[in-house]
Amino acid sequence: MQAWRVHRNGEPSEVMRLEETEPPVPGPGQVLLRVRAANVNFPDALLCRGHYQIRPPLPFTPGVEVCAETEDGRRVIATPALPHGGLAEYTVADEAALLPAPDALDDAEAGALHIGYQTGWFGLHRRAALKEGETLLVHAAAGGVGSAAVQLGKAAGARVVGVVGGAAKAAVARDLGCDLVVDRHTDDLVAAVKDATGGRGADVIYDPVGGDAYAKSAKCVAFEGRIVVVGFASGDIPAPALNHALVKNYTILGLHWGLYHQKDPQAVRDCHDTLTAYAAKGLVKPLVSERVPFADAAGAVQRLAAGTTTGRLVVVPAATTAEGAAR
Repeated sequence: MQAWRVHRNGEPSEVMRLEETEPPVPGPGQVLLRVRAANVNFPDALLCRGHYQIRPPLPFTPGVEVCAETEDGRRVIATPALPHGGLAEYTVADEAALLPAPDALDDAEAGALHIGYQTGWFGLHRRAALKEGETLLVHAAAGGVGSAAVQLGKAAGARVVGVVGGAAKAAVARDLGCDLVVDRHTDDLVAAVKDATGGRGADVIYDPVGGDAYAKSAKCVAFEGRIVVVGFASGDIPAPALNHALVKNYTILGLHWGLYHQKDPQAVRDCHDTLTAYAAKGLVKPLVSERVPFADAAGAVQRLAAGTTTGRLVVVPAATTAEGAAR
């Protein structure tokens, strides 16, 4: 089979190599899957660089989220078991964690439904208890993680403020349904949020960026507001001033969605049922900006790492190109 493999750590475009290799052999409790679509995630870039919290043995294949087909013909969403990631024709995953791919979504969309939307749902509902009518601020609103949070916020009846960088991404955020779009390159984020909320600020802030985005979030969070920290795409991990949280009476919430697989796997399955129902009603639909040919996967991971993309880049393995990524 063909697989993208990493033999040394570094930038994705430099260390990812397309190779012929044997299909992976499932371990105990695992199943072999034929990959139909592999969503590109920021952790794929971190894995290549050796900066992710999990460091699989070299060589490994990136790709942490796929829509795939089981040997008995079921169409599923899965998180591949590293080092056998999803940027390959075949991968392996834990059988107990397989989830049915929603009929309402094609393969590329289904492959992008899992991590970003589960993170969004757990962050907004289980952690921040987002309420109808509240103001939700989403950083990187035109990206894969942010666009999921925007859709979930709208589905919950929130007023959504999307923060983006640049006019092209602002247009994407408006198309997603953001009630207010703030361009961090040209607008004063704090002033814009205060003005839009009558001075109150945002009730819930969803931050996958960190760095300056977090610093500005703390300046425009509402009384009894909640800042949900879901990642540090900027590369800058902030050090929150807890005295500021005390004085302004807001909550800082961390979210490591992967822990739910260990601590509460039923909650992950229940969330998937909710997301599947949302997809059937048209409340959510992953923003797939590009279906990337398998041969271009390394470039796609590099572009995502550089922050130049919108929505989701989904890689279609060579074996499925003839069929198309749609059912």
